[in-house]
Amino acid sequence: MDSPFHLAFPVSDIEVTRSFYTEIIGCSVGREAARWIDFNFFGHQISAHLVETTEDIPTNPVDGESIPVRHFGLVLEWNAWHQLVERLNKKEVNYLIKPTTRFEGEVGEQATFFISDPSGNALEFKSFKDREQLFATT
Repeated sequence: MDSPFHLAFPVSDIEVTRSFYTEIIGCSVGREAARWIDFNFFGHQISAHLVETTEDIPTNPVDGESIPVRHFGLVLEWNAWHQLVERLNKKEVNYLIKPTTRFEGEVGEQATFFISDPSGNALEFKSFKDREQLFATT
């Protein structure tokens, strides 16, 4: 990975956020202070920042689902995606959108699911059997 990304996002409780990202997702903790905490998100740096209020997230229809407009996530290798699904199922995580295959038989066919962290931030994890299809248009 040449360029890991950095993403900052709002949370309503630092300790609940720490538990979710370490125990459920499997992240390790980086630097932290009273109002923020960094996580190693599969080699990327995400920073949870404490806020007093969080806002509702609008959705858009995509392939028959209501997709949260503001979300972040990762494109995982095919087997790693399935292993994460198994991990989340064992922890009885509630899905916003259950694991499914989207655009089946079309360009960009992908396995995907959405979950929400305790502050309502939507996360999408997806995978392509053919990673070359990540940006394919035809």
